[in-house]
Amino acid sequence: MAIYNLGSINADYVYQVPHLPGPGETLAANQMHRGLGGKGANMSVAASRAAALVSHIGAVGTDGSWARQRLLEYGVDTRHIAVLDKVPTGHAVINVDQSGENAIVLLPGANYEITENAIGKALSESARGDTLLIQNETNNQRYAAQMGKDLAMYVAYAAAPFEAQAVADVMPLLDFLILNEVEAQQLEAATGQSPEQLPVADIIITLGAKGCRWINTVKRTVQDFPAFDVEVVDTTGAGDTFTGYVLAARDRGLPMEQAIKLAMRAGALMVTRAGAADAIPDLKEVQSARL
Repeated sequence: MAIYNLGSINADYVYQVPHLPGPGETLAANQMHRGLGGKGANMSVAASRAAALVSHIGAVGTDGSWARQRLLEYGVDTRHIAVLDKVPTGHAVINVDQSGENAIVLLPGANYEITENAIGKALSESARGDTLLIQNETNNQRYAAQMGKDLAMYVAYAAAPFEAQAVADVMPLLDFLILNEVEAQQLEAATGQSPEQLPVADIIITLGAKGCRWINTVKRTVQDFPAFDVEVVDTTGAGDTFTGYVLAARDRGLPMEQAIKLAMRAGALMVTRAGAADAIPDLKEVQSARL
């Protein structure tokens, strides 16, 4: 089995600051680090480090060859990452305060230039039952989701950055939806449907320090999973790590309950570290961590 991830690739410029800046405020950073990021890249790295076979579908500018190489070093298949001449690689400016909270400014760049032809070429290599993962940081999500459904793939959507219309566009094609508590409330307000009423078999709502909730609309079951009590250093990439681990574990044949428990451990370990993709723990670390 394999995971095909139509996902963003960003250069993350992470600034450690005393507090998150307010309107009009100029703030001196304590330090700065450039790392590999983007929700798509984070999830690809997480799934790969969780022992899944991962193929990334995306694009970078000529300034982003290092990011493509970094993904390859993490075990991700990069054959379907285009290098474009006329647009920059997506990048994010991330401010992280002393408590680990963050504020992010994002330039999509090449992430919005992924062609239907590139998606079709990549997914033509998939097998029935493989996973297609999409997020809301690229273009052509609906096209990919429809192709994934036509190819009998397991179609998963991480609804971030959240837009109710973007979720609605792909909802009929989804097998799996993950979103946070605020996003779930916003989606319910926009659709008039509670999570339990949505036409998606597996729904996970992440609840921050309270853990997460798994809703299976087929069996009509709801199960809560408590969070681990850890010292938070940086929350950047924690949700992406969780998502990548859940889908990788499922792809490797674990029942959803076990997949979520493993992903909870991965997310908890992730927040004890600074950084995004480069800080994601591997499966051995997650399994052996004392949490």
